Amino acid sequence: MTNKKKNDPIPEEFGSYEEAAEFWDKHDTTKYLQNSRPVKVISELRERRYEIAIDENVAQVLRKAARKKGITPSRLANDLLRQRLVTRV
Repeated sequence: MTNKKKNDPIPEEFGSYEEAAEFWDKHDTTKYLQNSRPVKVISELRERRYEIAIDENVAQVLRKAARKKGITPSRLANDLLRQRLVTRV
């Protein structure tokens, strides 16, 4: 005897993003595949991202300094590298 559990219906409309997130946190999307449809997605890279390893203590100092300046750590790291490399090359 198979035990087919009936899925909770998806609300017609969610009142907020938080409400939708709460619903999907509690429900498995793979159980609702019959309610989905394929979509065509077109994307293009607008910029490249590079990953470099830095020591944890350097990352902490970078975050703190960036917060003081009101910018992101990535922005500060780019600015510092650019300044240092321009004076060296």
